Amino acid sequence: MKQANALPHIYSFIKKFLMKQNTKNKNQGKQTSTTSQSKTNRSSSNNGKQSQESLLEKFFTDQLKDIYYAEQQLLKAIPKMAQASTTEELEDAFNDHTKQTERHVKRLEKVFQLIGKKPEGKTCEAMNGLIAEGEKIIKETKEGSMTRDCALIIAAQKVEHYEIATYGGLVQLAITMGLQRAADVLDKTLIEEEDTDALLTEIAENYINVEAEEEGSYSWQKGEEEEEGEFETSGNAATYSM
Repeated sequence: MKQANALPHIYSFIKKFLMKQNTKNKNQGKQTSTTSQSKTNRSSSNNGKQSQESLLEKFFTDQLKDIYYAEQQLLKAIPKMAQASTTEELEDAFNDHTKQTERHVKRLEKVFQLIGKKPEGKTCEAMNGLIAEGEKIIKETKEGSMTRDCALIIAAQKVEHYEIATYGGLVQLAITMGLQRAADVLDKTLIEEEDTDALLTEIAENYINVEAEEEGSYSWQKGEEEEEGEFETSGNAATYSM
């Protein structure tokens, strides 16, 4: 009789145990599902970051397009400056730089190729403005004067400084992004731009600035001469009165 009475208690215990076990399995299943979903979400987020275009790469490419356009415009502008030059030395310097600029364009096309991009230009308002300023200088200075050469050198150096700043920045960005071959190609052009800037300074300082200084008298010198003349006149008048 005692064994018969114990059976319901055993069945009840087994039933409760099985129910707890099922609940535990369900909770574990939910936790596994949540963990798996969390990993999936993180993986999806990481893939999204990897597939997003690099902002630095976009800026670098835009600057390449900018200077590519600028160099092509200079191929049209520099010969005009050479033709307008007074001295053969400055004309030769401009003609030599035209040939350099042709190499600069080819190097930029090489850099585009290295990064898997098609060579194309993007309007450079800064270079358009510098070229327009050079054309204005030609119109406003006297043909055959040293002052014109002096002004052309300044206009050309403004262009060089823009190019030096651009190529210098591109070299550093290329190094930062691990594009060492592109950096080397761009650095060759940077060195040539710096050399051209130094050459223009040398030409100006050797004799062009000095000879331009002799083309007429300064407005403030006229004022000094008038004052000296008035002083001499008053001095003579005082002598006569004595």
